[in-house]
Amino acid sequence: MSQVLALSEHQSPLTSDFGETHLAWLCQQIISNRFLPVPPEEDVFVGDGDYRVIGAEFLDHFVRMGGLKTTDDVLDIGCGIGRIAVPLTQFLNPEKAIYRGLDPVRNGIEWCKRAITPAYPNFRFECADIRNALYNPEGEISGRGIRLPFQDGTFDFTAMISVATHLPPDEIEAYCSEVFRVLRPGGRLFLTAFVMCADDDPSHPDRDARLKAFAKADGQPCWHLRGENPMAAVGFDDAFLDDALTTAGFDIHTKSFGAWRGKPAAHYQDFLIARKPRRNA
Repeated sequence: MSQVLALSEHQSPLTSDFGETHLAWLCQQIISNRFLPVPPEEDVFVGDGDYRVIGAEFLDHFVRMGGLKTTDDVLDIGCGIGRIAVPLTQFLNPEKAIYRGLDPVRNGIEWCKRAITPAYPNFRFECADIRNALYNPEGEISGRGIRLPFQDGTFDFTAMISVATHLPPDEIEAYCSEVFRVLRPGGRLFLTAFVMCADDDPSHPDRDARLKAFAKADGQPCWHLRGENPMAAVGFDDAFLDDALTTAGFDIHTKSFGAWRGKPAAHYQDFLIARKPRRNA
């Protein structure tokens, strides 16, 4: 099991409108449904593992941990080639919920527009030409000045899956601020990251071998892999991520540590779930 931190005794639980038994059944249906769109394997440019299985896994996390509801309006930042979007097509109510996906990689967005939107018109995708040293080095828009193309209070739930793991600190702060703006009061941000804790053991035999080369950046709250593109994998000091979220205005609801560091967990990366307080309505 993951180490899950209860960060406030006074926060109400994040509950969905979807039963756990039905959720387990739906996730299995998503994995086995050969009619759902799946991109060619050679076009999948994000993450390892089975496209359908990982998508269904995150749907399960969103509902169980993040309280995702079938009527929630969802923003998926870093939507890639639709790995999160496809299972959500089977979950979100097409008459009451919208999904919007953003990503800087045009090929992934174009596939989503062709394969997903025609069958699910409440799912729309947009290529944001945001500069990123790994995925879009020639992009026109600096992540430090990101302005999400949505009005204030548009969404109930924002996912940033494997996004913070490829961003510098100042862009993390900019994204947190923008996500806070576009969420409605009570809305949630579901963020995955590599959280660097003081008691982590880099030599742990069960730690992901690819991430044993993390080294602290001089004078920065971030960590990079030695000898790699700095944005190939980015870890952040625990306190930095907490501060970025709370400075933006969020209450941190849940922090759940992942298996990448070598300890048993129900998920790979670390999860942070933050909520926009209702009092800021």
